[in-house]
Amino acid sequence: MLIFTSENFEKEVLQSDNPVLVDFFATWCGPCKAMHPVLEELDLEEDFKVGQVDIDEYPELVSKYRIMSVPFFIVFKNGEVAGKTIGVQSKEELLALIRG
Repeated sequence: MLIFTSENFEKEVLQSDNPVLVDFFATWCGPCKAMHPVLEELDLEEDFKVGQVDIDEYPELVSKYRIMSVPFFIVFKNGEVAGKTIGVQSKEELLALIRG
């Protein structure tokens, strides 16, 4: 799974040819940890990317995308926000968000 930073966000997310699921998370967040196995499963798919942003390390991305709680998921397509959801999600719910 990719780790997105302020330095690589533009290239890896906004300029990606494929949809990108970004998980805004915190290391101290229990629900975020519970989502990790689901994200690892999704990362095996080949028609989109999955990656994470640590909210404590990249406050500028948190501010830009108005992240108020975690886990917070945003799907980017063609450099634009295509969908978002908050909280623990099933694999099927995230797939629907990505492919929707």
